[in-house]
Amino acid sequence: MRDRVLILSVLIVASCGLGYELISSALASYLLGDSILQFSSVIGCYLFAMGIGSWLSKYVKDEDVLNRFIDVELLVALLGGVSAAVLFLVFAWLSAPFRAALYVGVFIIGLMVGMEIPLVMRVFNQRKAEFREIVSRVLTFDYLGALAVSLVFPLLLAPKLGLLRTGFLFGMLNASVALWTTWLFRAEVRRPGERAVRACVVIGFLGLGFLYSGNMTAWAEKGLYGDEVVHAETTPYQRLVVTRWHDDLRLYINGNLQFSSRDEHRYHESLVHPGLQALPWARNVLVLGGGDGLAVREILKYKHVEHVTLVDLDPAMTGLFSRSEPLTRLNEGSLKDPRVKVINDDAGRWLETHAEVYDFIVVDFPDPSNFGLGRLYSVPVYHLMARHLAENGYLVVQSTSPYFAPRSFWSVDATLKEAGLNTWPYHVYVPSFGDWGFILAGKRKDYAPPESITVATRYLDPVTTRELFHFPADMPALAMPPNRLNEQSLVRYFDEDWRQVIR
Repeated sequence: MRDRVLILSVLIVASCGLGYELISSALASYLLGDSILQFSSVIGCYLFAMGIGSWLSKYVKDEDVLNRFIDVELLVALLGGVSAAVLFLVFAWLSAPFRAALYVGVFIIGLMVGMEIPLVMRVFNQRKAEFREIVSRVLTFDYLGALAVSLVFPLLLAPKLGLLRTGFLFGMLNASVALWTTWLFRAEVRRPGERAVRACVVIGFLGLGFLYSGNMTAWAEKGLYGDEVVHAETTPYQRLVVTRWHDDLRLYINGNLQFSSRDEHRYHESLVHPGLQALPWARNVLVLGGGDGLAVREILKYKHVEHVTLVDLDPAMTGLFSRSEPLTRLNEGSLKDPRVKVINDDAGRWLETHAEVYDFIVVDFPDPSNFGLGRLYSVPVYHLMARHLAENGYLVVQSTSPYFAPRSFWSVDATLKEAGLNTWPYHVYVPSFGDWGFILAGKRKDYAPPESITVATRYLDPVTTRELFHFPADMPALAMPPNRLNEQSLVRYFDEDWRQVIR
């Protein structure tokens, strides 16, 4: 019975150990972007610390192995359980030391986790188990635990519980291992009553954290965004937060501002009208991304447009902007319009599996801040878009800032050209973002800014539309390589460009 419990402990210990690693990596990716860098650096630091922990375990005396295993479990439970909450609060209220706190926390937790399996193996050895039996049983369940959490974390825990609650849950599991080990081996453990009380206190403390993690998240996000949070949701794909200050509604995805209701009209009018106004015959329009329905709102102003297909990955995003009264008022109920068809799918996959041709394509993806998004700005994906574009049609791509991230902007331009399209770059000043860029592209070689705007607009008129295509002397065109799928240089340019701007 004791051996079976120890094996079950190995399964749980392995699951929790990998869980803390995934939580730290995901949180760093959410808050800092560049998911490959964050996952790689966190995992590397964690494994290095585990190696040191395994080495340090040899200094535990044989007569203290069981006691130290219980103590280590409680320490891992406490540190690992609160790690996500502490890191989130540090980022929200004390953003400067976040990276230091992240790697110090990962190292200490990894150090403790690295001691667990060697100590369990020594407990088995003291119980006269054969060495080959120890190794095979312990490592088998260690790997099984890792497999279990690697599947459950992205599919269930992160989207359903969120990172903070998941951290507290793993902590309670670790503390439970300490508690039942203390009870089962109470005849061999020193001061079992004291250790059991400590385990119960840790479980209770983490349980309170689990119950109040929503309050902690709200408090942290208030510090992070500064305004009242009116909606917050973690989906399988991203963290959605909507804030309000007086009449200003703002949407954040993974901490990055997507729009402010006070000036989003500048962005979305500039995204849609320079291209669509030049296509008075357009009937069929495709929107990739843009799950907020704001670009669709502008498209629906054209009576000659008969069908709009919106492809956005996250059903939570399109659902929110289809039913929330303040948000549907902002997008004028565009996602519920009978001319609009909403499809929740990966844009690249959808383009590969459908053959319909569109007169106008709007590409409104989030910035290429990681390799998952950078793929959507690559030559192969633009080839797919060109396949869906009518011979006389246009497509337009939001392309980050030509002023703050010039290498990124002109890399997008080069990528569209590499896909066989002609391009007409332009930009607009949006107070919330600064100077922002778009690139109009098409198979045709001719384009001229429209001489009139035939639909109602708040910002654009013929004069401002022409000015969009003029770049001043301090924003020259740069000769940049295209963003190829195998290297995704655009993601590196984006990270380096914005790192020089953001303080």
